[in-house]
Amino acid sequence: MGDHNIQDKGGSRPSVLFLHPDLGVGGAERLVLDAALALRARGCAVKIWTAHYDPGHCFAESRELPVRCAGDWLPRSLGWGGRGAAVCAYVRMIFLALYVLFLSDEEFDVVVCDQVSACIPVFKLARRRKKILFYCHFPDLLLTKRDSFLKRLYRAPIDWLEEYTTGMADCILVNSRFTAAVFKETFTSLSHREPDVLYPSLNVTSFDSAVPEKLDDLVPKGKKFLFLSINRYERKKNLTLALEALVKLRERLTSQDWDKVHLIMAGGYDERVLENVEHYQELKKMVQQFDLDQSVTFLRSFSDKQKISLLHGCTCVIYTPSNEHFGIVPLEAMYMQCPVIAVNSGGPVESVVHSVTGFLCEPDPARFSEAIEKFIHEPSLRTSMGLAGRARVEEKFSPEAFTEQLHQYITKLLV
Repeated sequence: MGDHNIQDKGGSRPSVLFLHPDLGVGGAERLVLDAALALRARGCAVKIWTAHYDPGHCFAESRELPVRCAGDWLPRSLGWGGRGAAVCAYVRMIFLALYVLFLSDEEFDVVVCDQVSACIPVFKLARRRKKILFYCHFPDLLLTKRDSFLKRLYRAPIDWLEEYTTGMADCILVNSRFTAAVFKETFTSLSHREPDVLYPSLNVTSFDSAVPEKLDDLVPKGKKFLFLSINRYERKKNLTLALEALVKLRERLTSQDWDKVHLIMAGGYDERVLENVEHYQELKKMVQQFDLDQSVTFLRSFSDKQKISLLHGCTCVIYTPSNEHFGIVPLEAMYMQCPVIAVNSGGPVESVVHSVTGFLCEPDPARFSEAIEKFIHEPSLRTSMGLAGRARVEEKFSPEAFTEQLHQYITKLLV
């Protein structure tokens, strides 16, 4: 009888609840918002529940959706140095799931959760069975180092829980073929599950409607070749690679050409995150050591409009993380007809086409500087690669393709 109800509801207007740990400004948050907006456009009733939400530090579209918050009073880490963040994230998400099930009066057919799978078993407690779609950006257990016995001991139950609870989802989606392969290697007990690949799409409306501004206040006069790095100030993003590549580039260029080169390091920066603060200082120190003061500008926490202006005005984007699970920045750049130099591993191998929409290089300063130099000696490359990049995004990563696929997964769950 209960299942019969779902069928009726599914036929009329499926309601989808998104559960996300912290609605900030990263790629995962962008994806959750795009997914919610996509399903709403296809007639689903949509709500987002999160443990932390600050409308001032989130994408503007979040204000168009019903966002509810619970559990932000729970700690993010266990004291010194941000330790125990994983356990805290699990506790926050399990609390959030319990709150939604038993303390809110939400009615929903499908729950979409990402990043933290620990909340999945909670929804199995619902009186009326909920369908669960889990979007795995990357297995969390691979994102931390296990450099001590204690850390390994601490992580063992968490890793087991992640694998076990992920397997309880009715549908598992991953963001790239790279992540799908890693999923298979990591979660050996789930070898019978085949995750589906749903590429994140690009939210093109904000790009189409923005009018690029002049960059005079950001870029010193006389700079003709503007290179742009967009990434959070985190060590794993390998931002030092961009600075080391600049040093190598300086050795290769005449001083006239070198004087026209400028790098903007734009990055998500949150004062609550110790690593952001520390790494920003490390990068600034490095710029002084390498005597790059005249050639590098740091831009912390910039607006979407600034980002679009930068992508519009720069020669190419330098994207430095290795084994990035997907990476939305290369898509944004290509959509804005801006070529990309990226590391030849992870998601960019699936988004950037080598020598067509940019260059894929070993994560080595010399290789990166060679690729950068091509744009200086052959300025027409920017236009030809830019056009190819735009065409690629429209063909493979359009919001239409994303919406259509996601809607199919949701409908399949309700049949």
